[in-house]
Amino acid sequence: MQLLRISFSALLLHGLLVLPAPCSSVTGRVEVSPRARHSRTLSDIAVWLDPVSTPPKPQPEHVRLLQKGKAFHPHVLVVRTGTVVDFPNADPIFHNAFSTYDGQLFDVGLYPPGTNRSIHFRRPGVVRVFCNIHPAMSAVIVVVDSPYFTTASDNGEYRFMNIPAGSYRVNVYDERATGERQPVIPLKIDNSAPQVAVPVIRLSEAGFVHAPHKNKFGLDYPPGSDAATYDGDPK
Repeated sequence: MQLLRISFSALLLHGLLVLPAPCSSVTGRVEVSPRARHSRTLSDIAVWLDPVSTPPKPQPEHVRLLQKGKAFHPHVLVVRTGTVVDFPNADPIFHNAFSTYDGQLFDVGLYPPGTNRSIHFRRPGVVRVFCNIHPAMSAVIVVVDSPYFTTASDNGEYRFMNIPAGSYRVNVYDERATGERQPVIPLKIDNSAPQVAVPVIRLSEAGFVHAPHKNKFGLDYPPGSDAATYDGDPK
């Protein structure tokens, strides 16, 4: 036992033993009042922690935004910069996912049932996704420069596990939120805090208005199509 103590001390002295950095869990809640008429749940609100210092180097990731039942699943997808998103078509019909918004412009083209297309998201931003065939289909991809991201639960609660000590900014994104830009809350985590509670983040969806959208050519959808309205509500 004495020998083990000496060896352990020697490793620490010479910097040869790497101990895990202290980590904390971070919890919080988002409240929305009043809520938009179509807002049935708060689980489509994205939450992420932005490290003030340089974040860990990203690892290549693949995630998917499924097309099934003429809808995207999930409706809101949060990914890290550099992630490849697959758009598998699980319907017995053709689909054509696209985005003409500044978050990242893309068009995967028309493709048949049982096949897949992929897009590499290289920069942070909010990407609104539609289908050129079915105007009622909509989704949002929130691309963030952080490995610490999630979506809220149905009642607005969220939790991050194993967050290293340091300075962060807590960000939220609610596609139906109105008013000022969505809040950013500074957060400091030190070595002695096993759990950190973020103050309640309050949003308003008052005055949310359905925003019409065009197809990928900037034209109206043909008559008889599903209602060509982006209402921030998963169909």
